[in-house]
Amino acid sequence: MKKFLALLLALVMVFALAACGESTTEPSTAPTTEATTEPSAEASTEPSDNAEAADFTTVEEGKLIMSTNAAFPPYETTDDTGAVIGIDPEIAALIAEKLGLELVIDDVDFDSALLAVQQGKADMVMAGVTVNEDRLAVMDFTTSYATGVQVVIVPEDSDITDMDGLEGKLIGCQRGTTGYIYASDTPENGGYGEENVVAYDNGITAVEALKNGQVDAVIIDNGPAKEFVEANPGLKILETPWVEEEYAIGLSKADSADALNEAINNALQELIDDGTVQSILDKYITAE
Repeated sequence: MKKFLALLLALVMVFALAACGESTTEPSTAPTTEATTEPSAEASTEPSDNAEAADFTTVEEGKLIMSTNAAFPPYETTDDTGAVIGIDPEIAALIAEKLGLELVIDDVDFDSALLAVQQGKADMVMAGVTVNEDRLAVMDFTTSYATGVQVVIVPEDSDITDMDGLEGKLIGCQRGTTGYIYASDTPENGGYGEENVVAYDNGITAVEALKNGQVDAVIIDNGPAKEFVEANPGLKILETPWVEEEYAIGLSKADSADALNEAINNALQELIDDGTVQSILDKYITAE
């Protein structure tokens, strides 16, 4: 993040105004789904100081556009009305509220969600996005707000019992995810070879392919894996985790986005510090 000196000077001015009882931040209009309109009890509903201090611009005035791929429960999925719900939309709604903006969620495929930020079509991307070197080259990221664990789903009667058993098998992954990137890498780098990995648009179609016998296993994050196994009898998760990684909000690298990026990150940090993010994670992901 850049322009910290300017932000510091602006904050001093804001505090001075606050002492006089002045406030110019408008309340945000949150999405109408239950998951995004009922923040956790610990959540602060006060606008962030950064909303007033930072002279940021967004893709669309007055709105915070979040791109996602809503096929990654419990981080994001759709309800019966088609509204996007889950961990990421709840956190995003609270960030938008702190910044005095209306949250708008754009549900597209995973690759398009990442590209939307890079191409200036979205202000941020939240879709269980892992920070890695390739993405750091084209996007900025906030502080990590969750830890993801990649696991392997197999049929209950599978002869695959550990990671070594994946060698020579056909593996399904969601296209563009770190699971796909790692699995399709060469065996020398810990992968299983591109010829042994099939890319699907989302985790749902990958699991359907597994059920239909089109692949031997699916590699995906532990959170969605639990949801898929619970909803599909006959599948199980291997006991040994595959890869652990950190999730963060993807942001634009454009200089014009610096102030907004800093405001988003600071609002997220406030939600982490006051326990709100953890309470949202705990609501959706229960301990074993």
